[in-house]
Amino acid sequence: MDHSYKNETQGLKWEFEEYRIPALVYYSIILPIGLLVNLTALWVFSCTTKKRTTVTVYMINVALLDLIFLLSVPFRIIYYANPNWPFEDMFCRILVALTVFYPSVTLWLLAFISADRYMAIVQPKHIKELKNISKAMAACFGIWIMTIVTTTPLLLIYDLPEYKNNFTTCLKMFDFMYLKKNSILNFARVIFFFFVPLAIMIGCYCIIIYSLVRGKTSRLKSKAKKKSIRIIITLIVQVLVCFVPFHICFILLTIHDGQDEQHNYQSWATISTFLMNLSTCLDVILYYIVSKQFQARVISVILYRNYLRSVRRKSVRNGSALSLSNINSEMM
Repeated sequence: MDHSYKNETQGLKWEFEEYRIPALVYYSIILPIGLLVNLTALWVFSCTTKKRTTVTVYMINVALLDLIFLLSVPFRIIYYANPNWPFEDMFCRILVALTVFYPSVTLWLLAFISADRYMAIVQPKHIKELKNISKAMAACFGIWIMTIVTTTPLLLIYDLPEYKNNFTTCLKMFDFMYLKKNSILNFARVIFFFFVPLAIMIGCYCIIIYSLVRGKTSRLKSKAKKKSIRIIITLIVQVLVCFVPFHICFILLTIHDGQDEQHNYQSWATISTFLMNLSTCLDVILYYIVSKQFQARVISVILYRNYLRSVRRKSVRNGSALSLSNINSEMM
């Protein structure tokens, strides 16, 4: 028992050291970009959007979820920089539970958006339902509550490797094998929070593509069709890149018992977790497609920066540098 634990611990530490520098660089890039993108999106969708629809509600939830998940990234950076876990064991458990919580809610939100696009393209006669934000809010609230209930048991598992290291490590942050203690709940979670929303998305996309090919969407405006197609493509890419590898690895790690087989999946587990974190930045594409206000905000920032650069160039050529306050006053 001690020998197998020692091998497992050494394997995890080896994987930790192997990905230490890339992880520090990766998470240091993901954190500021994700915070900037999602704070902007949350402000645009919740404060500046006058006409709210079901998609607006889903976008607010996506941005809020991304921000909550990004709160765990600084602690990952600290741990990769210093392998000694400086925080309490319960906080380690919370971070791991959040790693399972995030994709579960995200996939359902993406499924809701897919169903919304189905209604907009295939069932335009029910277009009024797209403005019923109360139902969208109820659906989001229900998913949040159900996911919290199913991830709470992860905080109560006590047969963990950290006990033998006196909680100076947080190895379970990099390995999901300890979840085998709740294998039944684990498989139920995978079915409901991965396969069911994935099936909804695939079903919606197949029907939408069939309707577009058969020309059954003639009543829909060309701009609306193009927008919906761009949303669908974005969702497909995001799910395939960020969430499918993570869940496949999650399932395989849970099924296999052998230490050798577990070790073979440890690199995949680390890389798939990296890809899942990428979703917090890729959501910017979805925000940009969905919201004209978000597009305007991004464009205004880009134009403002270009304006500052052009003014600085002119000032250098003329031999007189304008102060930043003068530039801002000129913009006003």
